[in-house]
Amino acid sequence: MIEKFISSDYFENMGLGTVRDKVLDGERLGIEDGMRLFECDDPLAVGALAHQARIRMNGCKAFYVINQHINYTNVCVNACSFCAYQRENDGQQGAFVLGRDDMLAKIDGAGMAPREIHIVGGCHPKLGLAYFEDMLSSIRERLPEAVLKCFTAVEIAHFAKLEGIPTTQVLARLKAAGLNMLPGGGAEIFAPAVRTRICARKSDADEWLRVHGEAHALGLKTNCTMLFGHIESHADRLDHLDRLRRQQDETGGFTCFIPLPFLTENSKLAIDNPLTGLEQLRTIAVSRLMLDNIPHIKAYWVMLGVKVAQAALKFGADDFDGTVVEEKIGHEAGADSAQAMTRAELEGMITGCGFTPVERDSYFNEI
Repeated sequence: MIEKFISSDYFENMGLGTVRDKVLDGERLGIEDGMRLFECDDPLAVGALAHQARIRMNGCKAFYVINQHINYTNVCVNACSFCAYQRENDGQQGAFVLGRDDMLAKIDGAGMAPREIHIVGGCHPKLGLAYFEDMLSSIRERLPEAVLKCFTAVEIAHFAKLEGIPTTQVLARLKAAGLNMLPGGGAEIFAPAVRTRICARKSDADEWLRVHGEAHALGLKTNCTMLFGHIESHADRLDHLDRLRRQQDETGGFTCFIPLPFLTENSKLAIDNPLTGLEQLRTIAVSRLMLDNIPHIKAYWVMLGVKVAQAALKFGADDFDGTVVEEKIGHEAGADSAQAMTRAELEGMITGCGFTPVERDSYFNEI
């Protein structure tokens, strides 16, 4: 328990006395509680509370998955100001589009049989829904047991616009072709004023949440994310977390939350104060404490970096993602992590932090 290593008086002096009591009693925190956590002078006190919540929910386990990431194109119509990955058209230097055989070659060349294939890409102006149905069915034939976790809500909305059909129909067709789950990307920050500045062409918060709700209604589990550390405020982060929490109350389909730190390299979005490691850890801790109905928090080592991701396991996170194999989006933005990790490396990172490594599937069933 928290009392064993930090006294209640200390939390009281830090302005977190009532927050501490709510956490110990399992009560839901309000927005004002979240603001106190962000304003607290001692991020370690915030981390201690998040660690208590994490242990209560998931014990000393830290999960990982044998997975493979594939990005099918970087051509995108959205032109988000923070994005270092996007190319405007097929003719721009560095632009690419993978065909079916290209994707199967990546799977065959990975040297393993992943339990999960994670596929996302840009919103290409000419790739119709048939391209993605063929992609899924071909991969499903090659890997009949793998979970296909593919396409953000933004991509789903883009497919629907190109085809002139509802997003529910897009989801149903992709599910029939082999889709099992949606990743959580594209959420960025829900606050409209911020979204107008960083991703004006992209789906707004209401559409993003609606698509995830539709996926949940079809029996598709999804993840959710937040991109933080750019021009948003702490209040914007808390509004984002609260909207995710309310969506989860309504439809219950979020499996894991992934806090994504903004990486500045090759970005058109200029910021004055880049994120510190402690601010990343504090935000992960606040996320664990606010999202009481989302069972897992990911320490995404690709974008956090391995050392911060390890520390995040003590600040509320319980998942270390997976083997990944190849990742383009974060690395084009300046991620200096490796492209892949082995099972042994993942387990060593987790064990070195004092946790028990547990291999999982996409739904957090233990292997």
